[in-house]
Amino acid sequence: MRGPLSREQALEMAVAHALVRQADAGEFDEVLRFYQPLASAVVFGRRDTNAPRFAEAVAVAKGSGFQVAVRAAGGRAVAYTTEALVIDHVRHEPRAVAGLQARSGHFAALYAGTLNGLGIPAAVGAVPGEYCPGACSVNVRGCKKVAGTAQRVLRNAWLFSTLVILGDEHRLQRVLRDVYDMLGEPFDECSVGSVGAEVAGLQAADLIEALVQSCAGGRAEFFNPEATLKLAHELLAGHVVAPGPGGQPGKARVGHGQRGQRHPGGGTHQGGRGR
Repeated sequence: MRGPLSREQALEMAVAHALVRQADAGEFDEVLRFYQPLASAVVFGRRDTNAPRFAEAVAVAKGSGFQVAVRAAGGRAVAYTTEALVIDHVRHEPRAVAGLQARSGHFAALYAGTLNGLGIPAAVGAVPGEYCPGACSVNVRGCKKVAGTAQRVLRNAWLFSTLVILGDEHRLQRVLRDVYDMLGEPFDECSVGSVGAEVAGLQAADLIEALVQSCAGGRAEFFNPEATLKLAHELLAGHVVAPGPGGQPGKARVGHGQRGQRHPGGGTHQGGRGR
């Protein structure tokens, strides 16, 4: 499945959540979804919402022109613009938690290898001072993070979410610096990189084609977007930042759906997407 489903980034997070719920229920075996976001966003991890100055972090993000959302996968805050690629890989797998660590290493190495095939000197490993730190980040030359990974695991399904930064790294450096300052977490803005800065003229379509072949051998099951969107709307409350007292941003409202184990694999979209 290719392409975004909404300009509202909280709803895109809810779509990923809905997909892993559907896979857990056995509605499909595997889905590989790629999209470039239609809007800029700072996407927080659940732990971020408990920070004493979380409301200020939200205000900083919004003041910089970024939407805010809370993601389904693990990790800390990430940011992206429309110059990004989000990959949500979802699979039905009995006792999915057993493969959690191995899955993180496998996919991080796979993404790094794919980027190498496109002429980008990528490797797996955390970068000092990176956003959403984790051992399965994808970096270039050991100093610039260009992709982050995170996963959410239910009893019989997993979501492995990856955020690849295509460009706009300077804008991301500024907003992440201010957000992490409010969250009280260490961050070095020089650690933010992009694949576009490494290979001039690299098109998102070329990266998608290479990743489709790497992730699923060109094969991935389709899903019913209408059914997924219906469930996503039911889960949406768990991915928005609710107003607190006096209209100020408060803690994220957590939906009443089934919860799973969240594990940041190294960045995003994220611990981890990158997510």
